[in-house]
Amino acid sequence: MAGFKEFFSYGERVPGYDVRVLNEREARAAAGILFIGAFLGLTNGVMLGTAIFSEYFVTFFALDFTIRVIQPRYAPSLLLGRFFVQNQTPEYVGAEQKRFAWIIGMIIAWPMFYYLVIDFQPNPIKVLVCLICMALLFFESAFSVCLGCKIFHLIKKQAPTHCPGGVCEMRIKESVQKFDPVQKIILVITIGAIFYGTYAYMTKLKDRTALVKKIKTMMLTDKELKAIEEAKYKKELEEFENDDDF
Repeated sequence: MAGFKEFFSYGERVPGYDVRVLNEREARAAAGILFIGAFLGLTNGVMLGTAIFSEYFVTFFALDFTIRVIQPRYAPSLLLGRFFVQNQTPEYVGAEQKRFAWIIGMIIAWPMFYYLVIDFQPNPIKVLVCLICMALLFFESAFSVCLGCKIFHLIKKQAPTHCPGGVCEMRIKESVQKFDPVQKIILVITIGAIFYGTYAYMTKLKDRTALVKKIKTMMLTDKELKAIEEAKYKKELEEFENDDDF
């Protein structure tokens, strides 16, 4: 009976911790692995015009997150992550907030599975959801930032403990974590350059794919859209007037 109860217990009991915990290192490794899969699926869809890879990936993603919510010990991506970080010192975080974050991932995953695998209906909104998922995976794998955990902290009355990166316990930043004035200026310029570069890439370059064309259209103002329509109408009118058949 004790073994049966332990099977359904969420998280691991580790000496020195007052709550059940999970290894953040393997969770981050798993997020990186899933990010690669999502990135390959997106690039295949945009460049090759096929959603086959994405269909398999989204199926795996939905099943994986469902298993995470039920019992993370047997989630395939977490086991892959464990394989790569098994020789690293574990970094324990509270299991409760990680489960909440993974529930959010599962809620996003199953509608994506339906609209991509069962009833294929691609549109910019679904691409945007995919990009959001990729951003969440990237931030967790690269920076140990768990957005779902942060939402959990906001709605939970009792202060959480053992958060990713130790953000719940850290109160005073070390000097190496602070920015001096010059560093702040460089940081702001860098962020501005990234945002402008992304905007310029989407709006200035020649269309190469249907996705980029659609995104560029979505980013145009009403005035720009009207000007394009007028130019298109004018061109069609000139072609009609110059048609030799009339």
